[in-house]
Amino acid sequence: MTEAAAAPQIGDDLGDDIVLPFRTLRSGVIGRLVRLGPAIDTILSRHDMPVPVAQALGEAVALTTMLGAALKFAGKLIVQTKTDGIIDFLVVNFEAGGHVRGYARYDKRRFAELAASGAPIEQGALLGRGHLAITIDQGGDMDRYQGIVALEGESLAQAALAYFRQSEQLPTFLHLAVARHYRAGAGSWHWRAGGLMIQSLAKAGGSQTPRREGTDDGELHEEQAEDWQRAKILAATVEDHELLDPTLSPQRLLYRLFHEEGVRALPPAPVEAYCRCSRERVEAFLRSFGEDGLADMREPDGSIKVTCEFCTASYRFEPGEIA
Repeated sequence: MTEAAAAPQIGDDLGDDIVLPFRTLRSGVIGRLVRLGPAIDTILSRHDMPVPVAQALGEAVALTTMLGAALKFAGKLIVQTKTDGIIDFLVVNFEAGGHVRGYARYDKRRFAELAASGAPIEQGALLGRGHLAITIDQGGDMDRYQGIVALEGESLAQAALAYFRQSEQLPTFLHLAVARHYRAGAGSWHWRAGGLMIQSLAKAGGSQTPRREGTDDGELHEEQAEDWQRAKILAATVEDHELLDPTLSPQRLLYRLFHEEGVRALPPAPVEAYCRCSRERVEAFLRSFGEDGLADMREPDGSIKVTCEFCTASYRFEPGEIA
């Protein structure tokens, strides 16, 4: 049976800006595939960032979107890094319903020095040492949950795997990809991002197999370990261009990777770039400072200018408008 003929078994072809949950029948893993086009292009194109910095933020957006799409309540999920690296602060917010925004702050001087040195610009060097925090905010009076792992010169994906080992204690595979694609019809470059994550639902306990050195598989029963290893080997064959290719639908990619496992796609979740800022919200925020606090923000003519770090929208308040 050809791939084209078999693909409809897991649903109609979808395009960009979705998270597609799935499961496999034979190996019993669950997973999510994210494909971002206009949404990630909107987020990254708003900022004048060097390509490696934009790629790091893009990976964070793809990761946060995959995790946030699993929320079962009207809350939000926040992925944030704070380090001593060139990218000293990075944050992505995902709100239920598929709304995502992100921002990365970096040291332009330090980046220019690294670029001028001719050394490879690796993500671990950009992020440096600090921590990665993943926060689940359930809203209202509900408790917030936060997991924190150390960042010690590794990539965001490696740090996220450490988080899964510590917090969820489930064997996890993760692959993220971000790149600019040239769109011939438009005659311009556009950002794309993608990601694949699978996890084993098997629980440790009973007769266990030893954890293998250098793996994140935890301790599973022998049969469970074999199933997980097989699924992880298949997942590891995914390539960046497959995650980013707009002509390869997410369903067809899942079938390409896991057809021997009996892959089944679940209903997809849409993703949209957004920002919560508005003139009304900014005005309310400024009024909370009081006149003494506002005095340091005023321009020589008495006006106040505020620029949103997420979407770069600029708001100007005339003298006397906020008092």
